[in-house]
Amino acid sequence: MGKEYTVQEALKLAIQAEKDSMDFYRKAASLTTNERAKKVFDLLANEEIGHIKAFFSHYQGQEFGDITSFINSPPDEMNPTYIKLIKAIDGEIIEKRALELAMIEERECVGHYTQMAQGVVDPMVRGIFERVVKETQAHYDMIESEYAHVMTMVHETDQNIYVRE
Repeated sequence: MGKEYTVQEALKLAIQAEKDSMDFYRKAASLTTNERAKKVFDLLANEEIGHIKAFFSHYQGQEFGDITSFINSPPDEMNPTYIKLIKAIDGEIIEKRALELAMIEERECVGHYTQMAQGVVDPMVRGIFERVVKETQAHYDMIESEYAHVMTMVHETDQNIYVRE
C-alpha cells in the first residue's frame, strides 16, 4: 500500500517539483539558440510559475518563504535533471538534448504523480496529484511536438501534406 499524503504534504511536493521544472526551463531557454525552442522553454517556465502560484495559495507551510522570493531563488543545482542539462552544454546540440531531458522528466513526473494519486484516499489531495498529471502530460505533448520540429521530423501540423490517401 502506498503512502497516504496530507493536503499540505502533497502541496509541498507539487510546489518543489514545479520550481525544479521552472528552473530547468529557464536555464534551457537561456542556453538555446533556436528561437522557437527558446519560446517553448519560456512558455513552459511561465506555466510552471502559474502552477506554483496555484499550489502556493493553498499551502500553509513557511519553509518556502514568500512566493516572489521562492520563484526568484537560485535553482537546486543538485537536481538530477538540472545537472544533466548543465553537462549537456559541452558540445551537444543544446536544444535537442534539453528537449530530450524535458520529455524524460515530464514522463517520469506523470508516472510518479499517477502512482501517488492511486494510493490517496483524501479526494482533495488526489485532486492535486491528478491536476499535476494532466498539466504535466500537456507539457510532455508540447515538448514532444517541439522536439519533432527541431529534429526536422514531420510535424503534426504538416501531416496532411505528407500522408498519402
